Amino acid sequence: MRDNEVSHALCICVTIDDFARVLQVANAAPNLYASVGVHPDYEDLREPSLEELLVLARDPKVVAIGETGLDYYRLTGELEWQRQRFRTHIRAARACAKPLVIHTRAASADTLTLMREEDAGAAGGVMHCFTENWEVASAALDLGFYISFSGIVTFKNARDLQDVARRVPLERMLIETDSPYLAPVPHRGKTNQPGWVRHVGEFIAQLRGIPVAQLGEQTSDNFFRLFNILR
Repeated sequence: MRDNEVSHALCICVTIDDFARVLQVANAAPNLYASVGVHPDYEDLREPSLEELLVLARDPKVVAIGETGLDYYRLTGELEWQRQRFRTHIRAARACAKPLVIHTRAASADTLTLMREEDAGAAGGVMHCFTENWEVASAALDLGFYISFSGIVTFKNARDLQDVARRVPLERMLIETDSPYLAPVPHRGKTNQPGWVRHVGEFIAQLRGIPVAQLGEQTSDNFFRLFNILR
């Protein structure tokens, strides 16, 4: 991260059983932070209660609730448990006044519906590793959410996503790696790492015809503001 001028990072929790390890990483350095939550891909595990999420979110290193959301791509069939899990996370975020990190894949309509029904906008948050079209992005922006772009935006076949990256207001944009997955060009196919977020920023800056320093400064400001982190 230092070699690539990346100053801060958020370590994402995807299962409650892994939370202690995520928090350990975040506690290893003052510029690392953590989230707490359960990813929608994981079905057969202990479900966190609202109360448990609130207790774990009290740690000062925890700045967000998630990763949470809906995923109808990897899992099929009766997925009401997934929707209920998402509702629990939204309620936790509202109760502890920390933003949501939301994952949605092949489930954008239901994701937005639940966000509206549970008043996710009261907590705010980010549509993480965004891969949907402008219509979905616009709806999330209307709910007060940020849009975060990963290495996918650098892929040659991601033209619709690149269009979204041109149109999202800079003051509502974040960039990320989703390490260890989805390494950006020129490292596509390799194990991803947080420092490579600079390639995502450079690519989007080129798309928008602005200096990379401007995009880096704005997305950094957005990160600190969204997650309520003092610089």
